[in-house]
Amino acid sequence: MSDDIKHECGLAFIRLRKPFSYYLQQYGTVLYGLNKLYLLMEKQHNRGQDGAGVAAVKLDVEPGYPFLHRIRSNANQPIVDIFSRIHTDLQELEKYQPDIAKHPGLMKGHIPYLGELLLGHLRYGTQGKNNLEFCHPFIKRHTIPSRNLALAGNFNLVNTDELFALVNIEPGEFQKQSDLAAMMEVIHHFLMKEDEASPADPDITGILRKAVPLFDGGFTVGGMVGNGDAFVFRDANGIRPAYYYINDELIVAASERSAIRTVFNVGENEVLELMPGMGLIAKADGSVSIEKILEPRERRACSFERIYFSRGSDEKIYRERIALGYNLSEQILTAINHDLKNTIFSFIPNTAEVAFYGLWKGMDDYLKQVVIQRILSWGTDVTEEKLSTMINRKIRIEKIAIKDVKMRTFITADVGRNEMVQHVYDITYGTVQKGADTLVVIDDSIVRGTTLRESIVRMLARLEPKKIIVVSSAPQIRYPDCYGIDMSKLGDFVAFRAAIELMKDHGKEHCLQELYNACKELSRTGQLHTENMVRQVYKPFSTEEISDKIAQLITPPEVKTPVQVIYQTIESLHLACPTNTGDWYFTGNYPTPGGNRVVNKAFINYMEGKNVRGY
Repeated sequence: MSDDIKHECGLAFIRLRKPFSYYLQQYGTVLYGLNKLYLLMEKQHNRGQDGAGVAAVKLDVEPGYPFLHRIRSNANQPIVDIFSRIHTDLQELEKYQPDIAKHPGLMKGHIPYLGELLLGHLRYGTQGKNNLEFCHPFIKRHTIPSRNLALAGNFNLVNTDELFALVNIEPGEFQKQSDLAAMMEVIHHFLMKEDEASPADPDITGILRKAVPLFDGGFTVGGMVGNGDAFVFRDANGIRPAYYYINDELIVAASERSAIRTVFNVGENEVLELMPGMGLIAKADGSVSIEKILEPRERRACSFERIYFSRGSDEKIYRERIALGYNLSEQILTAINHDLKNTIFSFIPNTAEVAFYGLWKGMDDYLKQVVIQRILSWGTDVTEEKLSTMINRKIRIEKIAIKDVKMRTFITADVGRNEMVQHVYDITYGTVQKGADTLVVIDDSIVRGTTLRESIVRMLARLEPKKIIVVSSAPQIRYPDCYGIDMSKLGDFVAFRAAIELMKDHGKEHCLQELYNACKELSRTGQLHTENMVRQVYKPFSTEEISDKIAQLITPPEVKTPVQVIYQTIESLHLACPTNTGDWYFTGNYPTPGGNRVVNKAFINYMEGKNVRGY
């Protein structure tokens, strides 16, 4: 992805179902659970590099001894930092007790994070906050074990103010900025009530059935209670992903199927999806069940998971990304007038690579049909030279763009910084016939268009192609997200800016003021959630008109090479990703009422010049 967006988070949960002595005998180490948690988090590190955290709960601890521990980091490599610190504790112990690793009871007593319940989290800060206190898991402590709670999740909520009011809490400055703080207060409120009614053995399912319906957002959340109970639950629309694996040794849950498969070496069908509205409930005695927490609604799983966020090593995601590229073939063939001989195909490193393979296959399938038809048209007039020339025709592919991952834009002054941004990407010289070749490059999505304008298009133009075609495997991103992706400001979207420019071109600026007035009236009457008003900004224009304007916006003034932008259609997106139909950032069709409130608020902020998120 050329435009870096902060998104998502990663969740990892492990419940060991055997005593530590079992893992020492079976796998040669008491640290089996911690080692697996480390791998489970590393295999999902694509989901968060702003910070990480681990919480552990120990079972059957004597009164007076700590049973809930937490460690967090916002270092440059937070996962490595956390587990290095954990292993440092062990190394210190081994200095004085070299054989302590052979004694599970002593290890449990001396290593704080050697618990039977483990909860890990990888964080992407959707508010741009990278402070340590924002890293999950959050914890609530109490002298009574069953009133202790650790919580972590992949989510955003749009009704945090209402949640604090429900439990009669006046949030502090930190709490106001944290969705998890609001969720924690609500769940802990019902946990306390339950413990008063049923001491030491809380009904976790009942607690969640009271608390979770109050949350407006998309979420996958994991939690651990001090008495040894644990849970993972998912929103009713299945917006955020969740998967689990259970055997007689452990219970595992994570944000990505492929991470569980790789770490535990199990088949695809052994790792199950936690379905929308459901909760995985692990009791202190090691029993586990899947319970309905919310009444499931229409499945609206996030399509960006398939386009970009999740690791492409999952076989289903890999096939879907191939299909995303393949489905663009017809549009691109039309744009290049079917002239494959003078067209070079490439991709923007690195996440668009799989979609590029799909596009390559689509072009190759078309070329094979051309070759077959051409040979058949010759009849008996076939020569070895003609046949050799025809069957040796290939799709021209090159690695044109190279991302310099070590480049850092540390200069803050605008002029100097723009110069640095230009060189985040480099190009391969000598690959393009100047003035003759059309250059087609595919990216997985185009959000702001800034990197395209400031770096990629400039660099590609140095090759002097006849034309540059930038292709997005995702449709136009038009609307903000409020369910876990850091795309909450309308003015950041190049598609929105293009629509605004078109309004100006057509003398429709007054429509923006009228729309602003309508949004303000909805806000005054408490009706912002009833309708997505921002759709009216795009309504007067076709997708092609907006794409053409985007092409103008991403073309630097000194670049004379024609630039065209082609987007995936909504229909082709759903053909490629049939199970992940959540498309609100493309269509404005939000799965919860809070989405409409956020998009309308974002428009109000834009019109008022406020550079803040809409929730």
